[in-house]
Amino acid sequence: MKRILLGVSVAIFLSACGENGKEKTEEQAAVVKDSTQVSQTTPVTIPESELTKAEYKHEVVVSGLQIPWGFTFLPDGSMLITEKSGELIHFINGQKQQVSGAPSVYNHGQGGFLDVVLHPDYENNGWIYFTYASTEGEGEGGNTSLIRAKLNNNQLTDKEVLYKATPNTTKGQHFGSRIVFDKQGYLYFSAGDRGARDVNPQDITRDNGKVYRLNDDGSIPSDNPFVGKENAVEAIYSYGHRNPQGMLLNPETGEVWVHEHGPKGGDEINVVKKGANYGWPVVTYGENYSGTPITDETSRPEFESPIYYWLPSIAPSGFAYVTSDKYPELKGDLLVGSLKFTYLEHLTLDGKTVTAREKLLTGIGRLRDVRQGPDGFIYAAVEGTGIVKLLPKR
Repeated sequence: MKRILLGVSVAIFLSACGENGKEKTEEQAAVVKDSTQVSQTTPVTIPESELTKAEYKHEVVVSGLQIPWGFTFLPDGSMLITEKSGELIHFINGQKQQVSGAPSVYNHGQGGFLDVVLHPDYENNGWIYFTYASTEGEGEGGNTSLIRAKLNNNQLTDKEVLYKATPNTTKGQHFGSRIVFDKQGYLYFSAGDRGARDVNPQDITRDNGKVYRLNDDGSIPSDNPFVGKENAVEAIYSYGHRNPQGMLLNPETGEVWVHEHGPKGGDEINVVKKGANYGWPVVTYGENYSGTPITDETSRPEFESPIYYWLPSIAPSGFAYVTSDKYPELKGDLLVGSLKFTYLEHLTLDGKTVTAREKLLTGIGRLRDVRQGPDGFIYAAVEGTGIVKLLPKR
């Protein structure tokens, strides 16, 4: 495999979602190029001045949460909620119950207890999947880990570690991490670049700055793009990512989509493609937090372009595709939480083109996750508040 060393200028910068952590890396980026042909789209951005605002009411469904990072619904209508600090909460019959046996998390910077999803065949196999910052393995600090477990009598049992990114580091930024299953039953999850932008994202022999694809038991699909490549991390499905904290399965196309934090500007929505390189940090629409350039390039033929980018950054977290008839004005569109501006953003979608932006739930708080529930209602996780339900317009 051909490797090209690219010199990339480095500056100190903070994480896009406004949490503590500084990056002082000075390493050269090792760019590992795949032979996959890259299809180019023309990305768009819609200025803040063109945002509209829609008035929606909401009700608090689960109160008294601090940083509810992820949540999912069980078949009985109850809810599992991860608190970043490490608690797993089962909300059932109007009461919060703490689940015992949750993994020990590395609650540091942006790291902690992260996403939670059910296996598509949960009712038959009982598997629940979690990502979290873990200290397991060599070195100080932590990195993103994926486990699965079962819920029995409000206790996690049968826990299995399916993947642990390495190496550990004490840096506090860019753990990712979201999980989604595709229509074929493959599991995808993300891990951010861990604050090592010029080391990890462009090197397929290293973890971080990647989207991974696994079988549901943690084994590696034989047709993953880097299986059999020398020294490659074979779980990698795509690379060149910064910090994806939103991931969904597009029900119309069957594609996995992610959004990810840019630096100062340049948050992106990307369609995940096999073996594709999304260019971070060689190309970006953002700049260093000091205002100095990271690069003067926003695209290259060998890199996959985003279908949308934000200027300025909204610090996106949580991602949903609306299919519910309860919100006809939102159906077929995207919802994204904004940590920075404390609202739920509605993106009108025409195929793979975002045609309009709209603010919902303005000023509600740092919006960490958004999901469409099995009852068709939209639910959102808000820091310092809890889980809220978006009430349909009458």
